[in-house]
Amino acid sequence: MKWEDQFAEDFDRDESERKGRSRSVTVGWTVRFPQGSDAIWAPPKPFTRNDPKPASAKSVQVCPAAIDFDRRHFVIPCPIDITLSVMRGPNGQLQLADMDGEKSAMRPQGRNSMMMLHPQSEWRHPERPIIQIVAPYVFVADEPCYVVQTAPYLDWFPTPRPGLMMGGRFPVHIWPRPLSWGFEWHDVSKPLVLKRGEPWFYVRFETENPAAHVRLVEQEMTEDLSTYIDSIIDVSNYVNKTYSLFGEARRMRPDRLVKPKE
Repeated sequence: MKWEDQFAEDFDRDESERKGRSRSVTVGWTVRFPQGSDAIWAPPKPFTRNDPKPASAKSVQVCPAAIDFDRRHFVIPCPIDITLSVMRGPNGQLQLADMDGEKSAMRPQGRNSMMMLHPQSEWRHPERPIIQIVAPYVFVADEPCYVVQTAPYLDWFPTPRPGLMMGGRFPVHIWPRPLSWGFEWHDVSKPLVLKRGEPWFYVRFETENPAAHVRLVEQEMTEDLSTYIDSIIDVSNYVNKTYSLFGEARRMRPDRLVKPKE
């Protein structure tokens, strides 16, 4: 790292400490899947590259801005192997179909418990179906912190997915709810192929101190956390604009929720 980069980083940290902002933030992660089968959900892992050693001191691999950007991303691996398509049923309604048929790694009941095709009235575009797959990762923090869920845009896929993953952002110190994986299917003539272990999506975290780094730890599912999640989960089934409930959720929140698993 060149001296001006080191100076900028140290200045940023010193300024943040002077304002009482943490240099690191602990975020707990856990899985809350009602149907069990917790073993299919792999731990989040830091994003890494398998590039060769840099040939030049000016190579991208040693750029401090690029390195800092990469290391703030955590990869959530895909839990299942499946090839999905959208087909019309006997009544003319669109429905999800497993193209692997009898050779599929998933039974129909497992598929139905994990994924759904949204009704057309909820699509952003009348020709682009939206599907949702359970992604029961819960992130929680005891100081201001937002999780940002994005598509795995730092990884290259030989066969691109036929649409766009729908990202999201919300405060995990107030709203530690399970995630989901939303996908807007732009080209329904092509299947959606998901492979277990491949990057499914990324998460990164925004904190009060832009220079702070996140320490991601496995979280104990304590009684306090479980009760708090129960109080906020699925509220979108009953009200719109769930962000308006943050004030009430903050009032109900226990003082401490993060407890690393031993």
